[in-house]
Amino acid sequence: MTKLFGTDGVRGIVNKDLNIEVAVKLGASVAHILKKDYKKDKLTFFIGCDTRISRDMLKSGVISGFLSEGCNIIDLDIIPTPAVSYLITKYKVDGGFVISASHNPVIYNGIKVFNSDGYKLDDKLEDKIEEYLLNDFKLNDKENEVGTLTCKDLKEDYVDYLLNTVNNKNIPFKVVIDTANGASYKTAEMIFSKLNIDYKIINNKIDGYNINKDAGSTHMEGLIKEVLKGKYDLGIAYDGDADRCLLVDSDGEIVDGDYILAIMSNYLQEDIVVGTVMSNLGLIKFCEENNKTFIATNVGDKYVLLDLLKRNNNLGGEQSGHIIFRNYLNTGCGELTSLQILNVMTNENKSLKELKSVMNKYPQVLVNINASKEEKDRLNSNNVKKIISEYEKKLNGNGRILVRASGTENLIRIMLEGDKDIIEKYVNDLKEELKVAIK
Repeated sequence: MTKLFGTDGVRGIVNKDLNIEVAVKLGASVAHILKKDYKKDKLTFFIGCDTRISRDMLKSGVISGFLSEGCNIIDLDIIPTPAVSYLITKYKVDGGFVISASHNPVIYNGIKVFNSDGYKLDDKLEDKIEEYLLNDFKLNDKENEVGTLTCKDLKEDYVDYLLNTVNNKNIPFKVVIDTANGASYKTAEMIFSKLNIDYKIINNKIDGYNINKDAGSTHMEGLIKEVLKGKYDLGIAYDGDADRCLLVDSDGEIVDGDYILAIMSNYLQEDIVVGTVMSNLGLIKFCEENNKTFIATNVGDKYVLLDLLKRNNNLGGEQSGHIIFRNYLNTGCGELTSLQILNVMTNENKSLKELKSVMNKYPQVLVNINASKEEKDRLNSNNVKKIISEYEKKLNGNGRILVRASGTENLIRIMLEGDKDIIEKYVNDLKEELKVAIK
């Protein structure tokens, strides 16, 4: 793990880990390094953001740094992360920034960087940028070498593109959509208003502070209640920057990214499914039973994408709802995912409950430990490895354990999977022993 970049750009608590100085330096450092890497004197980048209150402060910092290197910025304002990725390729600009902390609470923000292909930067480029920013950074002092800022509203381009990925816009299902008071608060309405569908949108009244607050893919309780109360066929939840999508069936049951991968791999007749080490054992068993190859990457949708590119495959994603359809987009997209699921439901005339029956999910228990960077680094100690090994023996082959440092938050994540009674018996004991071991 690098000092600034995590699994999804630079992220932290606003005015502490991530302040205006970091934003200015990051904007300038990206321009400085990429001009060399691209062998270009001037770059043009898009920049977009989600709805959190700190967006303007950090956006202005990134813009100022980027312009100071003689590069140009086109400001797209509030817009989903995948829209920026798509628009980079459509308009053939050199890359883009997104100011967003995705699913995190409002006190967090982040800066994601995309290259000219609409992909998140690879680790080597991130390391170069970080090395320059932390050790060799200096402001550009060349006379008259300053870039320009323009503003454009290109949401309609993105919406039209997504709608063109489905072949049936007459959808006989009743749907409720939760936009998490985030970046999709406008685009979701633009999309669903162009479909022949009975729909309702909730949590789309932004105030700068309510992004992800008791809403969206990390807080599904309200959506579940809405589905059951309104007798909806489907509930759709996006996260703060709309690159994730989780679903709720008509019984109020959550349908996560693993189920979505199983459903879509059948419909698209994909022989290879790319997931992560956090993917449910049920998805792995589904692939085995249906003669599909399952590939597990590190956690992070950019690592899923790297594997898709390496093997020239189409479908991959994470349990958390980042689903990549590489034939359509170069990053996870919640709105695209929901449209694809609705397309399957409509064309096969099946409910989500029926579709998800192709996979049997194994029980999982997930708990977190608050941890500093130094404590996260101690996960590699022999003592920690010994503790985990002892608990794996206790499971006696009837489950698995995954312990990892979060790439976006100051947390250590612990997952136990297998027999419900067994994993619930051991999870808290394992958590307490690890808390002591990392101190």
